Amino acid sequence: MSKTIQLIINPSELGAGTRGASLGPYAIQAASRMQGNSLFTEFSCETLSDVNHLLDRPIIYPLAKRIDGMQHVYQTVSSALVSHIQANRFPFILAGDHASAGGTLHGLKAAFPDKRIGVVWIDAHADLHSPYTTPSGNLHGMPLATALGVDNLPCQRNHVDIETSLQWTQLKSNSVKFSDLIYVGVRSTEPEEDAVIEAEHITNITVETVRSLGVQKALEQITHQLVACDIMYVSFDVDSMDPVETSFGTGTPVANGLTVQEAKSLLDGLCRSPKLVALEFVEVNPTLDEKKNRMAEVALELITHCTRTLIESWK
Repeated sequence: MSKTIQLIINPSELGAGTRGASLGPYAIQAASRMQGNSLFTEFSCETLSDVNHLLDRPIIYPLAKRIDGMQHVYQTVSSALVSHIQANRFPFILAGDHASAGGTLHGLKAAFPDKRIGVVWIDAHADLHSPYTTPSGNLHGMPLATALGVDNLPCQRNHVDIETSLQWTQLKSNSVKFSDLIYVGVRSTEPEEDAVIEAEHITNITVETVRSLGVQKALEQITHQLVACDIMYVSFDVDSMDPVETSFGTGTPVANGLTVQEAKSLLDGLCRSPKLVALEFVEVNPTLDEKKNRMAEVALELITHCTRTLIESWK
């Protein structure tokens, strides 16, 4: 049975600090229709349920905002991934905020329980906080901590109540090893995250490194480091790109990011890897876009290129 691409729209924005990321996947869809792009007609597309109504209710867990709803998000994303992977469909996820990527990794662990998972996290942020260290309580700063099982108690700054602690423990999948995580483009971190990155020797291929050595060298470094991994997952946050070239249509834009061409070349190389089993795009927020729908248009360009490369690599 030949492999096919399965688009998965996950409109959750429970983890973001600003509103509007839930509209990101639909903004990409709108850009596709405006351009006559066949992406959403060529491939099957499933839209997952969300619990964004919780955004209109009081915050119960200030150090892990709406973590009770995030349990549902993780379970929904995880179940969808397992179902599609078992049917030999490649999950291409278009999500709202980055928090739900922890659910993606939970699903990959469930689908491949005996496989070692390599993660390429293309992002401006490290997303390594826990309720014990978070300065904001926003869960989109914590998805990798759930996958790695990180509390980072040596850097604890918050007193966490028992209920929050229990909810946090339930989110952890411990699906990834520190040695199997590679950052690309991370350039905005807090001291607590820096401490984990340094202590665990997490690789960060900076924008400067990509630019000085070239994309091909960066891809070779990724391949070399993840050689012992059985499978690979790529998570692409649009804030990894430079907001001046793209737009400020994302929740936490950071200056001096990747160019669109650099991002496209990186993704092209990663999509050619036979180990790649899932790809995710996150954090397009059209309500913050000062260039109308520019960020969604850029994301659509990259996503379309990725689908073509994937299909070509499977032949």
